[in-house]
Amino acid sequence: MLFKSAIPTAVVEAVRATNESPRYRHPVHIEGATGYGPCRHCLQTFKIGEEQRLLFTYDAFDGIDPLPLPGPVFIHARECARYPEDGGYPEGLRQYASVPDAYGAERRLIAEVAIDDGNQPEAIEKLLQLEGVEYVLVRDKSAGCYDFRVARAG
Repeated sequence: MLFKSAIPTAVVEAVRATNESPRYRHPVHIEGATGYGPCRHCLQTFKIGEEQRLLFTYDAFDGIDPLPLPGPVFIHARECARYPEDGGYPEGLRQYASVPDAYGAERRLIAEVAIDDGNQPEAIEKLLQLEGVEYVLVRDKSAGCYDFRVARAG
């Protein structure tokens, strides 16, 4: 069984309350949604032109590796429920090209693939079966930014 790791709710609540990015204390930028996203907490796409989103600096390797590698991420400006760990690949994101990166110990990149055909779940399953792979970070293919992490449960 696989689990998805969206940004923790405690991080999202702190960002909304302080208007600062976690760890780095960079100011948060708020804007109307001009792209689909997704929100890194609920893993749902943004309603372009309708919703507000917060942009901040986040380290996708926080809690996994001590060497930081921060980058920009978006979340909904308003409260949203965190994507369930056992929710499968977010159906609303299958239509968007992605790049799953398979990592081993000490943040060693083992493999990456570009997915354009909606077969992200199958590709991620194959990556997780490669020797030494501990988790997969899913990135948006066009923007290159971090979306979420996938790992085996337990």
